[in-house]
Amino acid sequence: MTTSLWIILVAIVIYMIMMIVIGFKFADKNKTTKDFFLGGRSLGPLVTAMSAEASDMSGWLLMGLPAVAMMGGLAEASWTAIGLAAGTYINWLIVAKRLRVYSQRIDAYTIPHFFGTRFGDDKKVITTLSALIIIIFFIPYTASGFAACGKLFSSLFGINYMRAMILSAAVIIIYCTLGGFLAASTTDFIQSIVMTIALFVVVGFGEGLVKGFGNVFSNVSSLEGFTNLFKGHDVANGVATSYGALPVASTLAWGLGYFGMPHILLRFMGIKDENKLKTSRRVASTWVVISMAVAILIGVVGYSLMKNGVLPSYKNADVAETIIVDIAKYLSRFGCVPAFTAGIILAGILASTMSTADSQLLAAASSVSQNIIQETFNIKLKPKVAMLLARISVVLISVIAIFLARDPESSVFRIVSFAWAGFGAAFGPLMLCALFWKRTNKYGAITGILVGSATVFIWKFVIRSAFAGTVLDIYELLPAFILGLISIIVVSLLTQAPNQEIVDTFEEVKQSLKR
Repeated sequence: MTTSLWIILVAIVIYMIMMIVIGFKFADKNKTTKDFFLGGRSLGPLVTAMSAEASDMSGWLLMGLPAVAMMGGLAEASWTAIGLAAGTYINWLIVAKRLRVYSQRIDAYTIPHFFGTRFGDDKKVITTLSALIIIIFFIPYTASGFAACGKLFSSLFGINYMRAMILSAAVIIIYCTLGGFLAASTTDFIQSIVMTIALFVVVGFGEGLVKGFGNVFSNVSSLEGFTNLFKGHDVANGVATSYGALPVASTLAWGLGYFGMPHILLRFMGIKDENKLKTSRRVASTWVVISMAVAILIGVVGYSLMKNGVLPSYKNADVAETIIVDIAKYLSRFGCVPAFTAGIILAGILASTMSTADSQLLAAASSVSQNIIQETFNIKLKPKVAMLLARISVVLISVIAIFLARDPESSVFRIVSFAWAGFGAAFGPLMLCALFWKRTNKYGAITGILVGSATVFIWKFVIRSAFAGTVLDIYELLPAFILGLISIIVVSLLTQAPNQEIVDTFEEVKQSLKR
């Protein structure tokens, strides 16, 4: 390897060692599975905000969004960002505090446990079903994160993909297994900082190479539709495209996914003081808006860099996802300090992926060890044994994810999009009904989970394929969310109302929020 690559490697290794050290630091604080999976509800407002958003954005922020903007113009990238920003803010505004208070009131520390207890499901049908949904969508989602890490190391250093992927996965496994939720949240907080540094360094360096934002926007203004929010420009083929009301609505629907994301909702449940959630909301919303705006700007700058020969001519947005990697490689040519800075940029990409994978890993592990083994099968375990089972679950799920990620050609961001829709449709409508409509019952809850998740599969693999290019060819989250919500309301109204104890608990939570 060249000297610059060695310097980049040193920067990344330092970062990875820091993550492992954090895992060791929090290892002794996990006395029970409640500590391991929810950190004993002890998060501060800043860590709550930034860990939630870092676990949300993943590599999509640093790789996918810039590529979409560069190769297709501002329309799709901007409407996606607007939908996500709105979803982020509304989720923090209406769900966060109510879920924190409600989950503590019924002593729930996982999402399946919350749903099952909220609806008085003594037979554990809702708990089991929710846990299975988490496992079905999160294991491949985690695998996609491992794959992204493997591709990064493999492309940078020429390391065998499988070895590179296992190495990066091992780091995540170590700090998650040792430190649990507290380690994952703290590392996510640090990773959000690294991601932010990477975004601003890349956009600043790219702008400098193009000699000012005036030249940046001058280059794209000549592309018909590129800067129009209702059009677009296919850069690879050099033609203008259209982006009408239906694609806008479909893209905005990404924001609906937030209401059902287990790894984000757990951050709401884990904050120490629910009254600090207003601070968390402001921090999280501000960071999301700024980071996505900068990511889109990187895509705009990237076009000028591609035009000037600094970046290669990408064939499509999938190939262009390496834009920040390529910019970092170019930066590393200018000496030791720039090479170390490039290492920080690449650590930012690694951070964005790891911050999502660790949260998904813990959520999936809690579904196996806590919700299914202990709750569904009613197996009572001593605290030490339960902790051991939780850690073993993390390792076993990681092994499965590594196996699924063994193909270096596997798609990363298509999996992310599909899993986002799955959680958003299966849990999003139910979470809103659970928190805001006391008439919701267990039958409506079960139906909502089944209808929402099934619609995602049917719409994705049947309807969109059969009706490609028509009004039905929209992001599966939108129709699945709507149908899931309707099914909850209809079935709840047609079946027996919740018992008085459940209604009383709902009213207690409602009254406590008014104080």
